[in-house]
Amino acid sequence: MTLLLLRHGFAGHRRPGDDDDHLRPLDELGRRQAESYPELYANFSVERVLTSPYVRCRQSVEPLAAALGLPVEERAELAEGVSAREPWALVGELWDATAVLCSHGDILGMLLGEEPEKGSTWVVDADPSGGLSRRFLIPPPQ
Repeated sequence: MTLLLLRHGFAGHRRPGDDDDHLRPLDELGRRQAESYPELYANFSVERVLTSPYVRCRQSVEPLAAALGLPVEERAELAEGVSAREPWALVGELWDATAVLCSHGDILGMLLGEEPEKGSTWVVDADPSGGLSRRFLIPPPQ
C-alpha cells in the first residue's frame, strides 16, 4: 500500500491565544499548493482522500478529491493533538488502499519521526502491521 502523507498547505502562522485555530484557512500560497496536488499525485492511482477536520487541511485536499471524483473523508485521528495511537491505528486500517492523508506537523512528525514542511508530501509504503517505509519526498509546490 502507498500512502501520501501531506502536511496541509500554507495557512500563515498560528496566532498566540487563538482558540479558533481549527478554522484558519489556507492563504494565497496554500490555495495555489492545493490546486497543484491533482497533477502532482496523478501517477499514484489515489483511491481515498482522508483529512484532519481542520479547515486548512480540508481545503488542501478538496481540489484533489474533486478531480478524482472522491469524497473527502474527515478523520479525527488526523487532528492536531491526538495521541500517537490514533493516527497509527488509522494507518493500520488503510493497508489495502492508496490514500492521501492530510494532517498537521505534530501528527506527521509522529508517523515520520520529523515534521515535514507545510505543503510537502512524503510518499511511503505501509504494510498490514502498520509499519511505514519512506520512499521519497515531494517538496511543497510554490
